[in-house]
Amino acid sequence: MYYVQKRLEISSAHQLWLNYESKCETLHGHNWIIYVFCKAEQLDQNGMVVDFTHIKHLVHDRLDHQNLNQILDFNPTAENIAKYICDLVPNCYKVQVQESENNIAIYER
Repeated sequence: MYYVQKRLEISSAHQLWLNYESKCETLHGHNWIIYVFCKAEQLDQNGMVVDFTHIKHLVHDRLDHQNLNQILDFNPTAENIAKYICDLVPNCYKVQVQESENNIAIYER
């Protein structure tokens, strides 16, 4: 099995829709750190699991310097963002989304 990991830093804003009162319901920003994990039993014709630049274009170029509420059709929690990225990137099996120093969400297939 071949594995690759890509680290991305993204600055974006969001506000959460919650069924309880929280300061996170107000628009606010994060400097997200995202780890994308991909794997494949066979390498592609270029000798890769997935091109690192392809991951960057799919994730960073789509989410960086955005209001996530305006471009995503779901409640943009760190957990939901992790699943969204995992579904977006070919051969991805795990995504870690860190929204602040001590707050990390992980989605794994």
